[in-house]
Amino acid sequence: MRILMIGDVVGGPGRRILSRELPLLRASRSIDAVIVNAENCAAGSGITAALAKDILAAGVDAITLGDHTWGQKEFAGQIDALERVVRPVNFPTGCPGRGWCLVTLPTFRFAVVNALGRVFMNPVDCPFRALDRALAEIPKDVPVFVDFHAEATSEKITLGYYLDGRVTALVGTHTHVQTSDAFVLPNGTAFLTDLGMTGPYVSSIGRDLKPVTRRFLIGMPSRFEVAEGPCVLEGAIVEFDPVTRKALGIETIRVREEMKV
Repeated sequence: MRILMIGDVVGGPGRRILSRELPLLRASRSIDAVIVNAENCAAGSGITAALAKDILAAGVDAITLGDHTWGQKEFAGQIDALERVVRPVNFPTGCPGRGWCLVTLPTFRFAVVNALGRVFMNPVDCPFRALDRALAEIPKDVPVFVDFHAEATSEKITLGYYLDGRVTALVGTHTHVQTSDAFVLPNGTAFLTDLGMTGPYVSSIGRDLKPVTRRFLIGMPSRFEVAEGPCVLEGAIVEFDPVTRKALGIETIRVREEMKV
């Protein structure tokens, strides 16, 4: 079985390249299921129910989120109805939504878990302990795919080894920069520090360069709009044995639009 995991979708440009390229990738790379991080898909911050439904309808089987989960104020009242959308499992008790879900397809079923890092991030519960609790609840006979939305590479790598052999894959999101360390850990868990980004690449991690540059130069706050221009779709394909639930391999992918000169 092959599952495609796609990095942070940024704004309208990210949604456009996702909807265009995903059917082609599913067909050409024999993809059985798709998991997408979409916490930046609504104007660069958050998601709405309408956008989530559009992304699922485009051929996505599950959506993960992150620190911008509540970026759109109406979403807190919408998330409970979206069974294939998961927010970080280590959000404080009482937050709406779910931290993991089961996806059932005609050929197999799998679990998707989302967690948020603590290093250089806003305070949340311990992701290590929260994932321990989630894994105790998830049926033992299903492969588990974890999206760890975190800033620090050390935290992502440590969690990968902590869960090695207990989940089929753990990939990182949040930095919007794809890393080159895709490999299978000793006990059969596919790992990648960061999937990368799905959005405009002539940018500062998806945002228009002018206000970001101004902020670095003079320190004055300004609104960071989503950039326009050519886009990239980045992620990784995890191949695994549905019986043992062990990863057989992981490879990064990148679909890049050409820059007009």
